[in-house]
Amino acid sequence: MAKASPATKASAMTKAALVDHFAKKLSITKKLANDFLVEYAAVSYKEAKKGFTFPGVGKLVVVARKKRKGINPSTGERIIIPAKKVVKFKVSKTCQDAVYPPKK
Repeated sequence: MAKASPATKASAMTKAALVDHFAKKLSITKKLANDFLVEYAAVSYKEAKKGFTFPGVGKLVVVARKKRKGINPSTGERIIIPAKKVVKFKVSKTCQDAVYPPKK
């Protein structure tokens, strides 16, 4: 069996593939699996301001960015980018070690 070349990039799992996986794995309908994913996402959006943990995967957190200097790429004009809050995802150590095991 031939290995894929390093330049070959695997495609990300789609929502439909994830729904199908959970439906088969848990012996439930695709509709129930989809409803769960939709509700899980809705709860994570609602709770992100307080910090929402995906057990074993990571955490959604809100981070305040300071205002900073920037350049408009189309005109080259220097601009001030205003301060704002953004949502970030912090990967858990468990997830990081599962995807990229530490070298011994």
